[in-house]
Amino acid sequence: MVRLCGLIFFLVFCSQTLADEQADLKALLEQRIIDPDLPTREVRAFTAARILPMPEVQTVQGWEKHRDRMRAETLEQVVFRGEAARWRDAETKVEWLDTMEGFAGYRIKKLRYEALPGLWIPALLYEPEKLEGKVPVCMNVNGHDGNGKAAVYKQIRCINQAKRGMLALNVEWLGMGQLTGENYVHYRMNQLDLCGTSGLAPFYLSMKRGLDLLLSLEHADPERVAVSGLSGGGWQTIIISSLDERVTLANPVAGYSSLLTRTGEPSDLGDSEQTPVDFATTTDYAQLTAMRAPRPTLLTYNSKDDCCFKADHALPPLLAAAGPIFKLYGKEANLRSHINNDPGTHNFEIDNRQQFYRMIGDHFYAGRKDFDATEIPCNLEINLKDDLHCSMPDENASFHSLALELMEPLPRQSELPTEKTQAAKWQTAGRTRLAEVIRAKKYDVQAIVAGEKSVGDVKATLWNLRLEGTWTVPAVELSKGKPTSTAILIADGGRATVASEAAALLTKGHRVLAVDPFYLGESKINVRDYLFALLVSAVGDRPLGLQASQVAAIARWARKEHSDAPVSVHALGPKSSLIALTAASLDDSSISGVNLSGSYGSLKEIIEKNMGANDAPELFCFGLLEQFDIRQLVALAAPRPVRFSQPSDCAKKELAGLDQWYATLGAQFDPLK
Repeated sequence: MVRLCGLIFFLVFCSQTLADEQADLKALLEQRIIDPDLPTREVRAFTAARILPMPEVQTVQGWEKHRDRMRAETLEQVVFRGEAARWRDAETKVEWLDTMEGFAGYRIKKLRYEALPGLWIPALLYEPEKLEGKVPVCMNVNGHDGNGKAAVYKQIRCINQAKRGMLALNVEWLGMGQLTGENYVHYRMNQLDLCGTSGLAPFYLSMKRGLDLLLSLEHADPERVAVSGLSGGGWQTIIISSLDERVTLANPVAGYSSLLTRTGEPSDLGDSEQTPVDFATTTDYAQLTAMRAPRPTLLTYNSKDDCCFKADHALPPLLAAAGPIFKLYGKEANLRSHINNDPGTHNFEIDNRQQFYRMIGDHFYAGRKDFDATEIPCNLEINLKDDLHCSMPDENASFHSLALELMEPLPRQSELPTEKTQAAKWQTAGRTRLAEVIRAKKYDVQAIVAGEKSVGDVKATLWNLRLEGTWTVPAVELSKGKPTSTAILIADGGRATVASEAAALLTKGHRVLAVDPFYLGESKINVRDYLFALLVSAVGDRPLGLQASQVAAIARWARKEHSDAPVSVHALGPKSSLIALTAASLDDSSISGVNLSGSYGSLKEIIEKNMGANDAPELFCFGLLEQFDIRQLVALAAPRPVRFSQPSDCAKKELAGLDQWYATLGAQFDPLK
């Protein structure tokens, strides 16, 4: 009995001691090292420096040379990447449905058209009852309004166009109205990006096919083609009307600002489609505005906008960019702007609509004295949402279904060589290809001591790790006794969550370097974080590439700092695991091994779980799955050990047999044991 009591006392004592030690470590790891605003300032500076400025051109010919190159590069390198190039060439299919009659001077024809194979868009055509000759047409697009094509202010606009003798197409937007649902949420478009196909393409093709449809109509005048919309509809308007020369008049309403403006005004950042991958490497919204020259363009903004793109900061840079180009053509009057004060909020209400009607009158009905820009009352002609419903196929494609289809044959080169010489060549080529996919950097580290503390026999050094003067990675170095190796520790929840893991590593004789790379822990951006991460991709970099490059650089620094002692990386969580594995796959010397806890067994799990870029932007690295899955990344890191802690069934299935790969490289190791 005495022995039992003694044992119990000893176990309780040890448990309490361990708990106290972890509490002390947690307090050390929670020490703030950097200014809370620093990650935001750094990402703003990083992205702002990469926004393309307006070119200095002196002639129309000089501008058009730049414009044509910019348009071609944006379409080829941003919009129609991967499978989207095949979608681009598909036939525009239209199916006409019911017709609604009994309105004053017009009818409403319901229809649906195929934006890309399998993805149908419901739409309404407001058609004047009496049509003679060629008449103006307008594609009316809408933004983030759950009512979609049934939004009252949009119905009024379409009715007024029809009553003025125009053909008005009211198209549904992905994610709104009839196309609501989690599979159409805009952040799901990045699932396509992961597969190497542009997530922007469905948006663009929806607009392009809408124009195809309008211009195929017997009475459509190709010289009088307008596009207009609010918010996300304003974004659609500037995208299609700048990149598709068929649009002769455009009226984007509170829909966009320059990317440079957005770096300082986070409210303007917008969803994934607003900052698509690599968009800023070919153009900017200021340049898209200039691309409208000399075609009539009305830029409408709101003085008290309570959503985004407030007039005082969004409009001036656009006018400054586009104004001189319109002047080169001698068409300054074709560029107009309007600032709405009543109500001044995020709206396309009567004041803004009448400005649009006036623009239509001046350019589509020039010389017509009977044209009146005053809105024609039509409140009694507004239809209920259900009345405007268009029948749709039972199975309509979505971002998610398209991604599930795209991922099936990926990665493109899934088989690993079985001969040692070929395996080495595969690794060399693969590391080069991986570096290109993630836009890897070779950072040097400037280490600055931010403080030193000791708790018991644990010594802590707080570090500011400066990478090329661009990024600051906060780190806490923990040591006990005389460690002979270094363990870099990263976690999805940040270093403040790794006290127990740090204690275990210290007990095993490791020096622990707990770090928070880009976007994690203390390096979290404190305002609209994932939108800034998307902007990083838009300017041509990749969040995953920044994170993996930072970890690899820190591993090189740690190895040099501690006399070439081995450096391993330990990751907690699926995001950190991918970062650690990617860093090891890039670097064949500094990182001696990787330990992953909570890792995916396959990148396809990201799509199968139907995740969006707002959940974890670093997971949606453009084209990563097209080239590599987790299995191939482990193969790149070999023969160094890559261990999976408590691997999932998916990991067991996908990684089985990699011990043979290690054997091919002359090593004996099984990542699943």
